[in-house]
Amino acid sequence: EGREDLQVNQLETQMWIKPDIQKTDVDFSEILNAIQEIAKDVNIFFDELEGVNSPSKDDDSLLHHGNLTSTSDDASRLEVVGEEVPDKNKTNGLYFRDGKCRIDYILVYRKSNPQTEKREVFERNIRAEGLQMEKESSLTNSDIIFVKLHAPWEVLGKYAELMNVRMPFRRKIYYLHRRYKFMNRIEKQISRFRGWLPRKPMKLDKETLPDLEENDCYTAPFSQQRIHHFIIHNKDTFFNNATRSRIVHHILQRVKYEEGKNKIGLNRLLSNGSYEAAFPLHEGSYRSKNSIKTHGAENHRHLLYECWASWGVWYKYQPLDLVRRYFGEKIGLYFAWLGWYTGMLFPAAFIGLFVFLYGVTTLNHCQVSKEVCQATDIIMCPICDKYCPFMRLSDSCIYAKVTHLFDNGATVFFAVFMAVWATVFLEFWKRRRAVIAYDWDLIDWEEEEEEIRPQFEAKYSKKERMNPISGKPEPYQAFADKCSRLIVSASGIFFMICVVIAAVFGIVIYRVVTVSTFAAFKWALIRNNSQVATTGTAVCINFCIIMLLNVLYEKVALFLTNLEQPRTESEWENSFTLKMFLFQFVNLNSSTFYIAFFLGRFTGHPGAYLRLINRWRLEECHPSGCLIDLCMQMGIIMVLKQTWNNFMELGYPLIQNWWTRRKLRQEYGTQGKTSFPQWEKDYNLQPMNAYGLFDEYLEMILQFGFTTIFVAAFPLAPLLALLNNIIEIRLDAYKFVTQWRRPLASRAKDIGIWYGILEGIGILSVITNAFVIAVTSDFIPRLVYAYKYGPCAGQGEAGQKCMVGYVNASLSVFLVSDFENRSEPTSNGSEFSGSPLKYCRYRDYRDPPHSPVPYGYTLQFWHVLAARLAFIIVFEHLVFCIKHLISYLIPDLPKDLRDRMRREKYLIQEMMYEAELERLQKERKERKKNGKSYHNEWP
Repeated sequence: EGREDLQVNQLETQMWIKPDIQKTDVDFSEILNAIQEIAKDVNIFFDELEGVNSPSKDDDSLLHHGNLTSTSDDASRLEVVGEEVPDKNKTNGLYFRDGKCRIDYILVYRKSNPQTEKREVFERNIRAEGLQMEKESSLTNSDIIFVKLHAPWEVLGKYAELMNVRMPFRRKIYYLHRRYKFMNRIEKQISRFRGWLPRKPMKLDKETLPDLEENDCYTAPFSQQRIHHFIIHNKDTFFNNATRSRIVHHILQRVKYEEGKNKIGLNRLLSNGSYEAAFPLHEGSYRSKNSIKTHGAENHRHLLYECWASWGVWYKYQPLDLVRRYFGEKIGLYFAWLGWYTGMLFPAAFIGLFVFLYGVTTLNHCQVSKEVCQATDIIMCPICDKYCPFMRLSDSCIYAKVTHLFDNGATVFFAVFMAVWATVFLEFWKRRRAVIAYDWDLIDWEEEEEEIRPQFEAKYSKKERMNPISGKPEPYQAFADKCSRLIVSASGIFFMICVVIAAVFGIVIYRVVTVSTFAAFKWALIRNNSQVATTGTAVCINFCIIMLLNVLYEKVALFLTNLEQPRTESEWENSFTLKMFLFQFVNLNSSTFYIAFFLGRFTGHPGAYLRLINRWRLEECHPSGCLIDLCMQMGIIMVLKQTWNNFMELGYPLIQNWWTRRKLRQEYGTQGKTSFPQWEKDYNLQPMNAYGLFDEYLEMILQFGFTTIFVAAFPLAPLLALLNNIIEIRLDAYKFVTQWRRPLASRAKDIGIWYGILEGIGILSVITNAFVIAVTSDFIPRLVYAYKYGPCAGQGEAGQKCMVGYVNASLSVFLVSDFENRSEPTSNGSEFSGSPLKYCRYRDYRDPPHSPVPYGYTLQFWHVLAARLAFIIVFEHLVFCIKHLISYLIPDLPKDLRDRMRREKYLIQEMMYEAELERLQKERKERKKNGKSYHNEWP
């Protein structure tokens, strides 16, 4: 017989032998003994066979012998009565008092809570569902009661079938395509060459950490009728801990606690305070006295800490299969996306660094910066009223050189590259997500019909209609009521955006007021760099306002989302996510948009300045341009924001947990904490955020916006994002493993609404980068001068020799006597030439004061304006065409994955048919052996 014939358990053997027992004279006990011997022999032989052929291992069976969940021997597989339970199981806090029943879920309540009757009904119904229960009082507070829940095999099997939990039933057989001999030779040469190279340091060591190997088996929805098809070594470890907790949570969400149609579910009991907390347990401590390489991992939590959350493995790949196995698919997908995003940042950071270094290497050859540094005879007009002095153009030499580092010939190429990079990143993530969904059995998974939110039920319980899916009556929200609430919510969003604009307006007023103050400052360092000091302080104040408004926005978004009364939790989450992203995106980028597109654009000219409220003169750009202000804004905000987020993500839980441990040490001594059971230790940890992974995703999406939207002005943004993300992955991992209670393992097929937001940011980045290059930088004016007005005009060249005289051509002349009274400087400029200045220069394309139309726009101004508009149109259309072409050429599903899925579907059907055929043949042989025969039997 083949391998499938040997995979027979005791339950199946009894099924086809028991009917014949009643019709024979053989002693019943002898038959049962014979059955046990046969089953034991079959299992032992099957185990030996599995040992020869690379064994398929259960999740917990790979841990070393000292682990709490390790598989011992064949007797444990047959669940022999009278099995000895290790004493460690009774004391580690992962099992009931008997040391046999593993704790799958913990409920926490206080005895002083008045909701006693609801809890009693709820717990009575829990027992009726088949769950086993045990209670323990807290060692630190006798008022706190822990309810330990365990799901027996029968309950797990029943609900696993109802929930369509996919479980392994056959080892995968890979189909290799037929290859040509030439390709085989090339592959052999490549593999031989790789053997000479050192092993990739990023890969995890699977020899010392064998638990990283995931079962490579075909899976199918669990069925109790076809239980003999599945690979079951040990019923205790067949369902891993995350799946067991998910099944128990599924049961708890459907248990009633009061008479009534809507009095059901654990979430409602948590919201009304009947229970204080509910969580699955961590699998023991994440630390061990012994080395993981010599003694193995104590548990999966310890393994995750050593190979994922430890700072010593920051350069290695993430063990995503292990993360998914411990935390569930939803959290696993977040870390898979974060890892993919971080990996895709490497080429973007490299190209951005190359653009910056190109600016450094060509700095000494830049004709524009040379002319600025040598322009000691060009006197610039004051940049503010009264207190700002005249200044030489050569005084801005440093700023001209710094501007060249970011605004050089490679900037346009980098902007196009980043626009294409954003599309490639999203398209290849779809392919990566498809592979992950296939490996994690999420291809055919569909979300269950969600429960209605209790708040929605309470609000609209009087009006009902039939659910088209379930066919049951449910509360219904009228269309007019829904529209009115959406209008009010949209008005609230608009009002908060106006608050952001008002904050930006306040920053603008601060800038125009303080630039004069700093210009009259007694310290020479600040007085000579008044504009830089104004920009730096304004950015820091803007950052503080951003952080304060973020707190307000969260409360407003929560209020508006609850006002809309979403029907389900996913609708509530999507609505809240969209509002919070919109608020924070506008809050974070509004000042950046002002500096990029409005600063210095509408100031007028000397003698006719435009003023704010007819009082304050609008701020001008530095003589070297506005790009340096934009670079400062992005650099300071990005660094401060990421530093603050990382500190709050890890610092707050660390401080909270440290304070809890400190109080416990004061009350129970240094040894008290280690002797606490696991449920007590986990209860003292911080719960996961109320919004789940929202904060983690939001931080990365906002960073993605910074990396793409204004990347033409700050090419180092991808590099800063890369460095931050390398730290972010380990920070989040450390937080999940050590500082937070274990979250419930939940399933998800993708990253949800965040993907659409990423696509929107990718489209916006093309538009903003086109405007940054055309409007903010001097790329277009230099190009127009080189081809139309420079020494190489009409020759079709645009090298550095063609830029001679550009600085003088980009400056206009102003007659000092034409100054307004309120803007006339206190100094007359006699310190430059010994006599009062008659003329000064300013950045613009205007006619001289003695022309027929004084200070009118020159022809060069209109040429530059036309070139800017043409560049924006050509750039956008070109990049969008490239983006759409790439989206079309890159399929969402890899070809080899599509072939594997089709072949797997075919093989599963064949295996199911063969397994059922073999079972029927065995039953037929047994009937013939026992003297039974039926006519017209098949097969």
